[in-house]
Amino acid sequence: MKRIVFSGLALMFLATKAWAQGAPPAAPSVEIGGLVDVYYDYYSTKPAGDAQYRNFDTKHNAFSLSMAEVWLAKAPTEDSRIGFKFKLNFGPATSNFIHAFEPGGRPYQNIQEAYVSYLAPAGKGLTIDAGVFTTPAGAEVIEAKDNMNYSRGLLFSLAVPYYHSGVRFTYAATDKVSFMAGLTNGWNNIEENNTGKTIMGSVTLKPTAKVTIVENYIFGPEQDDSNDNFRHLSDTIFTFAASPKATFMVNYDYGKEGMGDDPSVHWQGIAAYLKSQGISIVVENTDGPNAQVASISTEIFKALAGYLAPDNPI
Repeated sequence: MKRIVFSGLALMFLATKAWAQGAPPAAPSVEIGGLVDVYYDYYSTKPAGDAQYRNFDTKHNAFSLSMAEVWLAKAPTEDSRIGFKFKLNFGPATSNFIHAFEPGGRPYQNIQEAYVSYLAPAGKGLTIDAGVFTTPAGAEVIEAKDNMNYSRGLLFSLAVPYYHSGVRFTYAATDKVSFMAGLTNGWNNIEENNTGKTIMGSVTLKPTAKVTIVENYIFGPEQDDSNDNFRHLSDTIFTFAASPKATFMVNYDYGKEGMGDDPSVHWQGIAAYLKSQGISIVVENTDGPNAQVASISTEIFKALAGYLAPDNPI
């Protein structure tokens, strides 16, 4: 089945504030932030309910709330090694998508991130985060303002998790090479659904000022009350910033997991992004059953086109 959807208008408002706690310039700073994400989409298919293969922006021909966020954050530094981040999310995006499969249910529904950090004095600095944090996988993130296009792609919707609960370690060996390793409960679960643990690792390479390559790998048991049938995900992101006004990016995902009588169910997808002068184009293709959300056994093609404000993409 092939499908093309053109997304309509999206609105986002962002407000942040930072201040120094104390007179010295080196005093730790705390950020308070918030945003409200409202959109209007018009689909040529005119769906009566939620639009198919859409994430967060599912309503046709209606001004709709996607999410509202508030957060409090402090980054750890050499002068103040303890940090934290607490981010709460409200609205259909979190209740219908982000936390739809959370084993702990409603008590965790609004927690997008909640972790404490410590910058250990090891080498150039080893950052340790413990708590709930968003996944490193994928070229797109939950907040539309930080993506090339307002609408999230199929890989974000079907191929990767939203968040993890556990501990992660991040270390920048040089300005061009950094590493991340983590031990978590699994995909999208603050509360554990089995007795196993999921391991994740990441390598980020910046061979030049214009090129960034990220490889993420996540594996572990994800099925309820079972430590068998490990789920594997390889997530590769290549970004080329040709100029301050033109960026090209490719994201490829491959995943596999044993399910039922099939020992190796797999899914894969590729997305290509081009942003120039505020104009963003995304083309992607996915195929294979998706073990996290639903069984989709057909190939899906999706193209998006939109306009993003150059200084503050929404």
